[in-house]
Amino acid sequence: MLKTVTFTTMHISIAFTVVYLMTGSVMVGGAVALIEPLCNSVGYFFHERVWERIRASRATGVPASV
Repeated sequence: MLKTVTFTTMHISIAFTVVYLMTGSVMVGGAVALIEPLCNSVGYFFHERVWERIRASRATGVPASV
């Protein structure tokens, strides 16, 4: 979970900077920086869980149910 939190923090910073530089708007940069990375972080969390199941199934030889 800590990996997800640090990734989210980095992603929010990058998203804000990119959108702010593209639009010049703190409001738009802030809105995009909060919404887009948070959605991606939720996806990332579940992506990691799926891969953990795949790794575990390979180690045990039992097919993973995703």
